[in-house]
Amino acid sequence: MMTATLPFPASPANAGFSSEQQRYLEGFFAGITAGGVSFGDLAPTPAAAPVPSGPSLDDLTKEERIKRELHPFDAIENLVMDARWNAKPEPENVFRYKWNGLFWLNPVKDGYMCRLRIPGGVVKSYQLRELAAIARDLTTGYIQITTRNNFQIRLIEPKDCPEVLRGIQGCGLHSKGAGADNIRNITMNPCAGYDPHELIDVRPFMNELATLIIGSKEFYDLPRKFNIAYDGGGLISSVEDTNDIGASAVRITENGEGIEPGIYFRIALGGVTGHQTFASDWGVIVKPEQLNDVMVALLRVFIEHGDRTNRKKARFKYVVEDKGLDGVLVEAEKHLKFKLTRLGTNSPLQAKRSFSQQGHSHVGIYPQKQDGLVYVGASVPVGQLTAKQMERIADLAESYGSGEVRLTVWQNFIIPNVKTAYAATLAKSLKKLGFHCEQSNLKSGFVACTGNRYCKYAAADTKGHAIAMMEYLDKRVKLDKPVNIHFTGCPHSCAQHFMGDIGLLGTKVKSESGEGYHVTVGGGFGENRKIGRQIFSGVPFESLGTTLEAMLKGYLSGRSSPDETFHSFCNQRTIGQLQEAFCAA
Repeated sequence: MMTATLPFPASPANAGFSSEQQRYLEGFFAGITAGGVSFGDLAPTPAAAPVPSGPSLDDLTKEERIKRELHPFDAIENLVMDARWNAKPEPENVFRYKWNGLFWLNPVKDGYMCRLRIPGGVVKSYQLRELAAIARDLTTGYIQITTRNNFQIRLIEPKDCPEVLRGIQGCGLHSKGAGADNIRNITMNPCAGYDPHELIDVRPFMNELATLIIGSKEFYDLPRKFNIAYDGGGLISSVEDTNDIGASAVRITENGEGIEPGIYFRIALGGVTGHQTFASDWGVIVKPEQLNDVMVALLRVFIEHGDRTNRKKARFKYVVEDKGLDGVLVEAEKHLKFKLTRLGTNSPLQAKRSFSQQGHSHVGIYPQKQDGLVYVGASVPVGQLTAKQMERIADLAESYGSGEVRLTVWQNFIIPNVKTAYAATLAKSLKKLGFHCEQSNLKSGFVACTGNRYCKYAAADTKGHAIAMMEYLDKRVKLDKPVNIHFTGCPHSCAQHFMGDIGLLGTKVKSESGEGYHVTVGGGFGENRKIGRQIFSGVPFESLGTTLEAMLKGYLSGRSSPDETFHSFCNQRTIGQLQEAFCAA
């Protein structure tokens, strides 16, 4: 029997109890003591083993320390106070405000750019009208389509930021988490649900994940930004292999590996074309109903293992390189209630599209899977719209379609659900607005980032130069095969110049304008995925037109057959042979 080692530890009289309460407690504890139990027998709960908390505060990057001092979402009060006085943000808040999609443009401009979150690029006509009103009343009046099928507006004074955010939220859109260390806008095939070639409609998966992201704090403190894309097959790619996670639909037929035939998703990991890396095939297939469980598991792996001590090594690509594809699988399965289905890299089950994707298939009139309906794709020069144009697009989407517009990663837009009989009339109306619906093998393939008019990182006026090159080349070169030309202003490569047939990276040069480009060729995506090779360095803008003209004419005159694409032409020749061909034209 246990021996009492300690009576009731303190007199109830000393604890402020009444005489009746004291008598009750004394009797209660006397009974426990008589039973051989004492307070000394009730050992305290042992302290839990310390849980590693990652790097010390001193080892963290400046950005990580800023997040820990004040969570960026909690900086909204600072933003409102700045607005009262139309004040410039403090340096730490420049970073924090990106959590609400606001990017301070200093030293280029004193004002903000606001980037939205439009999952899958699906936007309604009433939302277009509200964004047009915001742009007209509170900004420069211009709206830009981004390379993540999204919108951004600029130039916003500090005093107008709360009103801009209210307007965006009021029409059912978001800017939450549109910048910095968050999951960026989710992309998908712009004709998901309409494309007769698709294997599966990815909208339900995209919408479900978007809802999880918006509603959970967990996904707003990543080590670095994170890109996700869904591709359900179809005529227009989502360029999924340029993302941190790319999910591509495949059809599994009868096989000897014990896998039930049907539609699955293949997963690719670690794409960052700005780092000259496409996503690597994970060797895993996932059932559609398990797809977002896997997405969330991979996000948690990144949160746990991403490098918070070195911003240059903080992308998911480096987690994949450090742990290997098998190591990432082991970590992901810790967050799943099921085992993943692996496929060997040489497995015959690696299904591909049953057709070749057409060049510039985001522009033109194409039949939908719904009888009697088509979608109409319009080309937007370098993705830039005015508020008036946007309002008119909203009117046309309602008059001829279902009031819905789809944005593309090629900085263009599509109006779906148009009756076949009205398609030509809609195309004619769009052309009057300045948006051609006829494919141009040249002009339809131009993509350009913001450039140095508004971005402090850019070394060149990419949008202005791209428009100038469109007009210059269109008058001098007639292409019979589509060519993509990507202008990007800095190594961040927002316009993904490494995957263009021709990629142009802005740089400072000794010339009248001081602006020029390094030129890469032979890039591609999807079934033609390839990182472009640099062929010329520091070409001044003043001679860029003649350089590009010579390159395109050299391709036309030097190709082995009329069917040879620019991509194939470049990748079947050495850099020396290409330089000779391009300079001889």
